[in-house]
Amino acid sequence: MSVTQQFRIEDGTDRYTASSSSNGRGELDVDLAIQTFDLGRIYKIRGPKRKEDPKTIVALEGVNLEIRRGELFGLLGPNGAGKTTLIKILSTLLLPTSGRALVNGLDVATQVKEIRREISMISGGETSGYGLLTVEENLWMFARFYGLESRVARQRIEEMLKIVGLWDRRRMKISDLSTGRRQKMNFIRGFISDPTIVFLDEPTLGLDVQAARDVRAFVQQWLIDHPDRTVLLTTHYMAEADEMCDRLAIIDQGRLLALDTPENLKRRLQREAIFNLQVQPLGKRPSRDEMIEAVPGVRQVTVTERDDHTDLQLILEAEEVLSNVLMHLQKRGSSLLSLEKREPTLEDVFIDLVGRRLDEDTSQRNGGDNG
Repeated sequence: MSVTQQFRIEDGTDRYTASSSSNGRGELDVDLAIQTFDLGRIYKIRGPKRKEDPKTIVALEGVNLEIRRGELFGLLGPNGAGKTTLIKILSTLLLPTSGRALVNGLDVATQVKEIRREISMISGGETSGYGLLTVEENLWMFARFYGLESRVARQRIEEMLKIVGLWDRRRMKISDLSTGRRQKMNFIRGFISDPTIVFLDEPTLGLDVQAARDVRAFVQQWLIDHPDRTVLLTTHYMAEADEMCDRLAIIDQGRLLALDTPENLKRRLQREAIFNLQVQPLGKRPSRDEMIEAVPGVRQVTVTERDDHTDLQLILEAEEVLSNVLMHLQKRGSSLLSLEKREPTLEDVFIDLVGRRLDEDTSQRNGGDNG
């Protein structure tokens, strides 16, 4: 159990931190960049069409997080899971309806100005900037908005443009940039103020493979160069979360389902047997008692219908269960085309936790929240 204590730093700013009770001394834990305590957010639905329609939607419920300084922490979940709602609360763009959140020891509800001086936020697909201005002019403008001195601003702009490979395009109007190059410029805009915490909301959304790789490399190198800084990444790309994150939380329908390192999350399933099957088309959906899930020992099944076959992803309690699955398929008039046993992935972890694939959109059941 932890309690919240308040202290004041030299500039007169009140900050809060949870005290550690593990050693019984109640020492202040200054290693946490972000803390949330039973954080919740409920949206009111305007003018429900029918009396029986719900009047509120729960976007976040009972979220408890501790993110350490120097950590690249990931939030993994489908569209509509609550990722964007959480990141908006932490970046002071949205107030919680319950619970509490601290960013660098500052309260998101009462210390908004202080927090905004220390953070930055970058969203994938964002079109910040003015198309008539050049890359260099846009970045200088934003640097001045952040309060940077002109000399410092120009120095950082030059350094970061060279790092991301845009120095030779510094005098090009941003309206003439490709999507990937414009997103790189947007990244510089987010990092140029030298923030202590950076929120990245789907940063590679819509980028081609090379541009996405460049963005990921930039973020990882920035943390190496600034080991006391923190990045909170939201994504629904499994490979991105696996490659980049020190730890990650799987979130769905506003709740945290699991939190650990990618390796430890995958290790949860190493006792199970995981198979990819291609079989002859299964035909129409059977009754519940005749579904593959009814076979004893089957943990999870994901079915994808193709034009000439059906793909099955199976998580089984043991390898021996596979023979019973194949007998079940034969009784339904199908047969095996190919079989592959593989190591667990983060997607397998997600399917095991929530019973569906990550790319299934849940935004409608969560009231339209896109994250």
